[in-house]
Amino acid sequence: MPRAIWSGAISFGLVTIPVRLYPAVKRRNVRFHQVDRETGARIRQKRVSDLDSTEVPWDRIVKGYELPGGRVVTVTDDELASLDPAATRTIDIEEFVDGADIDPIYYDSAYHVVPDPSTAKPYKLLTTAMERAGKVAIAHFVMRTKQYLAAVRPREGTLLLSTMVYADEVVPVGEIEGFDALAGIEIDERELAMASQLIATLEADFEPERHRDTHREAVLALLERKAAGAEPEPVAAPAAADDTVIDLMAALEASVAAAKAARERHPTARAVRRAASGGAKKPAAKKPAAVKKKAGAKKAAATKKPAAKKKPAEKKAATTTASRKKPAAAKKKTAAKKTAAKRRTAAHGDTAVTTRVRQSA
Repeated sequence: MPRAIWSGAISFGLVTIPVRLYPAVKRRNVRFHQVDRETGARIRQKRVSDLDSTEVPWDRIVKGYELPGGRVVTVTDDELASLDPAATRTIDIEEFVDGADIDPIYYDSAYHVVPDPSTAKPYKLLTTAMERAGKVAIAHFVMRTKQYLAAVRPREGTLLLSTMVYADEVVPVGEIEGFDALAGIEIDERELAMASQLIATLEADFEPERHRDTHREAVLALLERKAAGAEPEPVAAPAAADDTVIDLMAALEASVAAAKAARERHPTARAVRRAASGGAKKPAAKKPAAVKKKAGAKKAAATKKPAAKKKPAEKKAATTTASRKKPAAAKKKTAAKKTAAKRRTAAHGDTAVTTRVRQSA
């Protein structure tokens, strides 16, 4: 369980909310000690004077600052302590700003802001109000004798505090060599379209869990093998840098093709394409059974060879068979017609009408 590194309160207006700060990031760098190769003993650093190479005890050591001319000015711990900011226990919110207005370059270390159980409601109220307004709080607070600029922002229903660097600590782009080469460069529209296509091909949702520190994992695996007494695996020589100048369009086209091929091999390629096109593909609507049956009958009729011309006897037999296969409702209707005809014949003696009825039947 992590330990709180600071305790105090968030203060804005007349509201005070007791909180504690816990580190939100744990560095997992592999740290080594300096040891003697022959004996394995630890190597200790000694405080040695440049003047006579003798070791200097702690009680004679003070802080010194070298001026541009080379002169060194010394200060004592008491002199520095007198300049320390007041050790307040409050995170004083000065203003609320839009999170999009803060360049990520200003963020430094992150800390979880944990409320005191007795004041959880005002903490939740502040968090919800900031989420709804889409605002980030800019504040100052003192931790370990140092004053920090901080941004407090809502995250997953809680507050996260990020210490920030000051504006004069950000290195201006103009002080870096190499950016002057961008002046006067014109971008071809075909190259821009191909670069945009490459970006679209590699577009995906950010999933932090997919990205791992493979170098740290390799170092830990090496240490485990050596601790178990196994011989280290041979290290492959790094590939030589290729200084060949290639055509930009050819490189873009090859990159797009390679990205598409990799995306097709990825198990979620289809899902990513569906999401990019606005949703999953709708399943095809099923045709009714009657429609399927009718379509099958038409297909069978189209592929069936025409029957040979039947002889009179065969035709009569086929007619008799077909009449037997008529549905019951059709037979019933025909019988009703015949009965009606007979009644009319008996009443009027009209043989011609009877003949016509029989023929139509």
